[in-house]
Amino acid sequence: MRSLAIEHSRAAYAADFVAYGLVVTALALWLGVGTPASQRAAVCALVALGLLVWTLLEYLAHRFVLHHLPPFSVWHAEHHERPTALICTPTLVSAALIVLLVFLPALALGRLWRAAALTLGVTAGYLVYSCVHHALHHWHGGGRWLHARKHSHALHHRPGSAGHYGVTTSFWDHVFGTLR
Repeated sequence: MRSLAIEHSRAAYAADFVAYGLVVTALALWLGVGTPASQRAAVCALVALGLLVWTLLEYLAHRFVLHHLPPFSVWHAEHHERPTALICTPTLVSAALIVLLVFLPALALGRLWRAAALTLGVTAGYLVYSCVHHALHHWHGGGRWLHARKHSHALHHRPGSAGHYGVTTSFWDHVFGTLR
């Protein structure tokens, strides 16, 4: 099934950014308009928590799933061999994981707007991760922060190297001692 292929056409690769951009925008607008005024601070806190949760999920998935769990580790090894190829998680897979692992458990624990706020944070984090990872492999230039991320990611891609699993931040690499 082409929609589940690990290497994407330019159109399918770009569609991932568009799809997540639309989801983030729609959730933000829905929450911005539909959240009761008394709950807006809680919504903002849950979005921020979702962003923080994303950074930990990014680190854990990269370190343990993409580097140690077949078939994901096989697919990720292909990315390491061809870092400029348009290889990424199929949108259907990443969206299903966000719904199953974030939205539905959050919905089971609370109200719809709370689950949507947490999901917005995680999804926005995933979109930022996708943009940053693309920039690391395809853009030239950038500011100090992007250059630091490029350096860390280049160390991660060095053959035989382990560590530097964070793409958007090195925070969890510091916490878990995986900076090399």
